[in-house]
Amino acid sequence: MRGGRFQIAARPAAGMAVLRPFDKLPELNTATILLVGAEGGSLQQLAEDMLREKKDFNINIHLASSLPLPSERDHLRPRIDLIAFVIDIKSKYSLKNIQASLAYVDVRFFLGKVCFLVTGVGRVNNCSVETNAIWKLGEDYCSPVIFCELELEGIRVATAQRLLRMLQICAGRVPGVSALYFSLLMRNSAGD
Repeated sequence: MRGGRFQIAARPAAGMAVLRPFDKLPELNTATILLVGAEGGSLQQLAEDMLREKKDFNINIHLASSLPLPSERDHLRPRIDLIAFVIDIKSKYSLKNIQASLAYVDVRFFLGKVCFLVTGVGRVNNCSVETNAIWKLGEDYCSPVIFCELELEGIRVATAQRLLRMLQICAGRVPGVSALYFSLLMRNSAGD
C-alpha cells in the first residue's frame, strides 16, 4: 500500500483564490482530492479510509469546510485532480455553504473533476434539504451526485473506494478513460 496524507484548511478571512484545474503540473505517481464540507469527523474518517485502501499511486487528501482556500498557501498546494463537495442532507446550512463555495471553482473543473457527495440519506425523516435541489445542483454544474451514509463504516469504505477510482481517472491514471467521459457515464447511469 502506498502512503498518503491529508490536511485540513480553515475558512480564510482574507486573500482568497479561485481553484483552477490546470494551473500546476501534476506530481509523478500522485493524485490529489479536495473534500469540501462541514461534516467534521465523518470527513476525516472517509479520508483515513481512502488512505487505508490498497492502491498503486500516492494520494494527497485536503479537507476544507468551505471555499475559498487561503491564497497565501497556494504555492504549497499541489494540483487538485478531483473536488468532492459534501452536502449533509440534514442541514440547509450545508447546502448553502457548498453553493457559496462553488463560486471559487474555475469552470474547467466542471469538465469531469467535481462530484457532489450527499450524506445522511439513511435518515429520511430528518432531511432539511430536498433531493430535487441537490439533483438540480448536479445538473446545473454538470457533475455527478453520489448518495451515501458516512456514519456507517461499510458504506463509508465503499464510498472511499468509489472516490479513489474516480480520483484515479481524474488524475489521468486510467488509459483510455477521461474524467469528462467518466463523469458523463456516471450522470447518465444516475438518471436511469
